[in-house]
Amino acid sequence: MSDQGRDLGWFDELYQGADGDTGQVPWADLAPKAGLPEWLADHPGEGRTALDVGCGLGDNAEAIAAAGYATTAFDLSPRAIAWAKQRFPTSPVAYRQADLFDPPAEWVGAFDLVHECFTIQALDGDLRRNAMTAIASFVAPGGRLLIITLTRGEGADADGPPWPLMPSEIATFDRLGFTREEEHPYDLLRHHGRSVPHLRVCFRRD
Repeated sequence: MSDQGRDLGWFDELYQGADGDTGQVPWADLAPKAGLPEWLADHPGEGRTALDVGCGLGDNAEAIAAAGYATTAFDLSPRAIAWAKQRFPTSPVAYRQADLFDPPAEWVGAFDLVHECFTIQALDGDLRRNAMTAIASFVAPGGRLLIITLTRGEGADADGPPWPLMPSEIATFDRLGFTREEEHPYDLLRHHGRSVPHLRVCFRRD
C-alpha cells in the first residue's frame, strides 16, 4: 500500500499547498461531476435529507442542494471546508469538517441520500474496505446510496491514487444490505485525451 493510501493527512496538505489555486487540486472541476446532474434531474430531493461524502470544494453538494435536498457535506480537510464556504457564502448546505472513520453519531442511518464521488478510490487496503462500511452506515432504511467512481476490470493493476473500483468492490454494497436500482457505465476523456471508464451506480437500502 502506498503512503497516500495509509495516511489521510495528505488531503489537507494538498489543499494547503494549493494556496487558493484550484488548478492545484486534481479533483476540483469547479462544476458537479459528470453523471450527477443527470441523476438529480430524475431524482429531485423534495426536502429529503442528503449527505455528500468528501465534499472538497463543494460543487457536488451545491448541485444536490439545488435539486431540493436538505444537504450536509463534509470533508476531512478543514481547509477544504473553509474554501467551500468561501466559494458559496450564501449556500444552504451545512458544511462540516468531519472524519469518515469517526463521524458524528447522529449521522448513522440518518440520510435519505448519501452521495460518494471519488473518495473510496483515493484509499487503499483496510482504509478502503472500512470506508465502504462507514459510507453505507449513513443511509437511512429505504434510502439511496449514489456512487460515482472510476472503474477497472477485475484484478487489473492500478498505479494509484486513484485506484479505480473493481466489480467485486462495488459488490461490497450488495453484501451490506443494499439492492442495486441502476448502473450507468460511461467513458470520459481525461488527462492527455485518454478515455477513462466510469460508473454511476445507485443502491437502495433494504
